[in-house]
Amino acid sequence: MSSSVFDVLAGTAADRPDAPFLVFAGDTGTETVSYGEQVRRADATAGLLADLGVGTGARVHLMTPNRPEFLDVWFACARLGAVVVPVNPLSTADEVAHQLTDSRAVLSVVDDALRGTIVGERAVITLDELVARRADAPPPPAAAHEDLAAIMFTSGTTSAPKGVQVTHANYLRVGRLVADHLRVTAADRWLVTLPLFHGNAQYYCLMSALVAGGSVAVAARFSATGWPTQARELRPTLASLFAAPVRMVLARSTPAPTDADNDLRLVLFAQNLAPAQAQEFETRFGAPLIQLYGMTETVVPPFMNPLDDRRRWDSIGLPLPGIEVRVVGEEGEPGELQVRGRPGIDVTPGYDGRPEATAALFDDGWLRTGDQVRLDAEGRAYFVDRAKDMMKRAGENVAASEVEQVLAAHPAVLESAVHGVPDPVYDEAIVAHVVLAPGAHADPDELVAWCAERLSRFKVPGTVVLRDELPRSTIGKILKNALRDEVLEASR
Repeated sequence: MSSSVFDVLAGTAADRPDAPFLVFAGDTGTETVSYGEQVRRADATAGLLADLGVGTGARVHLMTPNRPEFLDVWFACARLGAVVVPVNPLSTADEVAHQLTDSRAVLSVVDDALRGTIVGERAVITLDELVARRADAPPPPAAAHEDLAAIMFTSGTTSAPKGVQVTHANYLRVGRLVADHLRVTAADRWLVTLPLFHGNAQYYCLMSALVAGGSVAVAARFSATGWPTQARELRPTLASLFAAPVRMVLARSTPAPTDADNDLRLVLFAQNLAPAQAQEFETRFGAPLIQLYGMTETVVPPFMNPLDDRRRWDSIGLPLPGIEVRVVGEEGEPGELQVRGRPGIDVTPGYDGRPEATAALFDDGWLRTGDQVRLDAEGRAYFVDRAKDMMKRAGENVAASEVEQVLAAHPAVLESAVHGVPDPVYDEAIVAHVVLAPGAHADPDELVAWCAERLSRFKVPGTVVLRDELPRSTIGKILKNALRDEVLEASR
């Protein structure tokens, strides 16, 4: 068994050095990187990182839009036995400060345009500097199978994002299970238009391609109007999207007779699509949609639809082999989905540096997703509701309490309550209900601007409603369901 992510890359490079690994569709053209060249780039990057003090177990903060250099650093860390901390390039300076402190990163590798988000005395190198300075050098020994490979930040039900630990064994396990389920071979190519820092791109696309010796076509960014052309011209056989990007492709791109002239044999998606939307997409692009369910913490997707006639658009599918699932709740009613797997192999070992949060994540060996699902008689699962106070904005998790904490810091705000409402394109729109302090003055636009200065764009409320008071239960709990129902009723 290969012990590290880098070992898998190097193994294919030794057997098929000229086989394509990466096709990058950037703003100025298309670049192809073979397996052999990717190893050389990773080795050269590892040499530079080692010169900068990165060794076994060191954490490397990585903040960049989709670029080939993301993979250079990702594999270089694996080669060194270091831990990569890939984060959202939309992160604000405050969010970056939390990431650096929480992960104890010794170095930040950032896109040149994002250099200004690193505040204070931090060790930083930009991607352009990395490309100019890297040189071949013998790196330290590769990582062991059970070692940490990455820390992936995810928003939980508290305001502070937590770092999810991912081992080399986690990455290889999810890659092999997804490759087996989707029958990925060396002839397959993933179209990756989602961000590389996200678990979806890493777990399901990159790793399944890597273990099968296939390739990935990575776009610099998602473009609803450009996706049909990329699906044709980059010759992918597989693609992965959230429901929101699927809806955006349908809404913003003009159908063309050439849309189905592609090599796609399936498209993964997560989160709900209306049957009419799913049918339109499949008809237009000539590829079946396969829904799955997963979290950063589960690593392996507990549920995925089969490729046969049991596939359903409205279901998150059936359990993958070797993954135990249970629904905790009243008999015959929706309940909390819990997953049992081997920590550090099937599921995360836990949250980095947060033993109490890790203990709360697991219940006697069962990972508590917090999400509500129901099962039918055939064992198919259906997503009912997400974890309390969590929202999905264009595929990204947003914790209501994080937005509420930012609003609470405004001098005019007494208290707030934040929730999501369905959005036909972006999954959910974020609504904030705000009570101002006595005698204070602030308008909704001012509060939106306040949030925009302190939160990533996808976390900023689209609507702020000023109120005299918030509805509460008899024990003082804010009734967010009542607020949500009020907004939905007003929109009808």
